[in-house]
Amino acid sequence: MAITAKDVQKLREMTGVGMMDCKKALVEADGDFDKAIEWLREKGLAAQTKKAGKVAAEGVSLAIAADNGVGVLIEVNSQTDFVAKNDVFQGFVKDVASVVATDDPADVEALKACKYPGTDRTIADVTADKVLAIGENIQIRRFVRYAEGVSVPYVHMNGKVGVLVNLEVEGIDADKVVELGKDVAMQICAMNPTYLDKSNVSQEVLDKEKEIQLAIMANDPKMAAKPEKVKEGIVMGKLGKYYEENCLLQQAFVKENKISVEKHVAAVAKELGGKITVKAFTRFATGEGIEKKEDDFAAEVASMIK
Repeated sequence: MAITAKDVQKLREMTGVGMMDCKKALVEADGDFDKAIEWLREKGLAAQTKKAGKVAAEGVSLAIAADNGVGVLIEVNSQTDFVAKNDVFQGFVKDVASVVATDDPADVEALKACKYPGTDRTIADVTADKVLAIGENIQIRRFVRYAEGVSVPYVHMNGKVGVLVNLEVEGIDADKVVELGKDVAMQICAMNPTYLDKSNVSQEVLDKEKEIQLAIMANDPKMAAKPEKVKEGIVMGKLGKYYEENCLLQQAFVKENKISVEKHVAAVAKELGGKITVKAFTRFATGEGIEKKEDDFAAEVASMIK
């Protein structure tokens, strides 16, 4: 039968094998996809890539402050939580994070091309080895790197959430602000702010929020009749609440909710005799935004023992 480009593409998506090999497999299998996959596996081409086609949505988000003062937060995904707890997998993640700290790659693809610690092989090559050794797909998903200031890491629930806080410190020893950094990182982990400060909220977002609040009042008979000036005042109050919910520095400090994070940071800085500014933060929740495939676990186990 005639093999179309669409057929080749479909097999490539199913296996991750190159286009030419997929075409050969389909020709050999006379267009039968199951036989084509079997042919690829027999040739050793689909042994790894079949695993690589499965959704990797577990894993860990690891935050570290390296010896060179650089802060790194990285997410590496596996297919199951079981593998995420594996010492080999976790050692791999730590090694890759150390490369981010020392080599400063531009993005994930550049990181994959870097040398793996203690070897002359690339991270991409070693990742492929880990896939075969562990038996699951592994994906380096994303990372962030802070090279300036003081970076304080926090990892929650064995890597389910990772947070990295970056502080600018003046007139204070770096080791004296670690406790504050941990507290702020825990705040970010728990409250998941969208912005660092209210000044970071765009006018577009504010206009949309005003529009929503005015629409709510328009649909409330008691509020609809109020003067426009009163409505505007209410909207401004609502925006203040929006800042408190979505902006880290305006949030109530979780350990002492009578003051904001911003005021707590200022109070600690004053006590230590210097200045502390929260410059940036990143929060990774492992697997967020990845569409997880819902599998029939019993059927999968049954298929493995046939």
